[in-house]
Amino acid sequence: MGSHGIKDRVAIIGMGCTAFKEHWDRSTDDLMVDAVQEGLASAGVRKDDVDAWWLGTAQSGMSGVTLAAPLKLQGKPVTRVENYCATGSEALRQACYAVASGAYDMAAAVGVEKVKDSGFQGLNAFPIPTDGTQRTLTAAAMFSLVAPAYAEKYGVDPLELRRTLARIASKNHYNGARNERAQFRREMSVDQICKMPEVAGMLSVFDCAGVADGAASAIVVRAEDAHKYTDSPIYVKALSMVAGNGSGLLDPDYDYTHFPECEWAADDAYSQAGITDPSKELAMAEVHDCFTPTELVLMEDLGFSERGESWKDCEAGRFDLHGDLPVNPDGGLKSFGHPVGASGLRMLFECWLQLRKEAPADRQIDTADRGLALSHNLGGYPGEMVSFVGIWGTEPD
Repeated sequence: MGSHGIKDRVAIIGMGCTAFKEHWDRSTDDLMVDAVQEGLASAGVRKDDVDAWWLGTAQSGMSGVTLAAPLKLQGKPVTRVENYCATGSEALRQACYAVASGAYDMAAAVGVEKVKDSGFQGLNAFPIPTDGTQRTLTAAAMFSLVAPAYAEKYGVDPLELRRTLARIASKNHYNGARNERAQFRREMSVDQICKMPEVAGMLSVFDCAGVADGAASAIVVRAEDAHKYTDSPIYVKALSMVAGNGSGLLDPDYDYTHFPECEWAADDAYSQAGITDPSKELAMAEVHDCFTPTELVLMEDLGFSERGESWKDCEAGRFDLHGDLPVNPDGGLKSFGHPVGASGLRMLFECWLQLRKEAPADRQIDTADRGLALSHNLGGYPGEMVSFVGIWGTEPD
């Protein structure tokens, strides 16, 4: 890829994140205002100090006015972006590039989605005309195809793999039970999850991320200005976004055990950040666990496990809260739900807390020897995805 990156040229100086849940008493405006106010307060700045804003939302608004109106912004550029479930990460990526370019001194990224009281379960996707070759299955059905394909390719007993998938969900529920901002805050055992009703293939209800409302924000400045605002900024090491071309839907050789867009984005991000061994150099990772087979495959696509070995690593506890490489220490999409425009920034918020050692004591991980974190956000389905990978660090090189 031709990305040169903006390593150590931009820093995050403030972040905010609402609880992700059924916000029957909060509007889209309320959620954005809450997330932005927390982000501004953590940076010690005012909204008028921000030169430009990026708003990520899939279907909670159609323009920058969606953010400008509730914040009462005056004479400020506000850009609304959307990129499937990677929308929040897209807003952040554009805000960071704008600051790195020198166009602005300070920019903000905000992500929001309000879907619980919309009259629909999840997003009301627009019926865009197609050529007839795209999938017509639900998201759960599409991702459920990953599990039997993985079991067959790598010779894993399907019943054993079923329990591994449940263990991934159980891990994330364990972490989410310790996070006051998570939607689901109850530990769930492997047996409990396996007994839940099936919704697609071998996936049960609790192999699927929930549906929630929420918002998150980030304030970014040039790296050389960061210490004007905070003693502990987080530096942008890499930003990578890849859009697939949907060929997996037509390719008879695509086997559903690999998300190439995620591997390409990870390879590009590692190149930008100078990472050669992510399992040894990263302190933690937040990944897009929309369904448990997604997290299973991502461990291999992100280079944390060898091909065909991630199920063993999951069972061995490598990715547990206090394992060798904690994955989703905040509970992930599994415990938070997935308000599409906000999820990418929520992932970064956990990296922000962990790297600054501000996470609650019962889930704070050790970042002393590894000052780098990864966040991964995808959108779409196996065979037709967009993928974002960001690397964040406590110190500039």
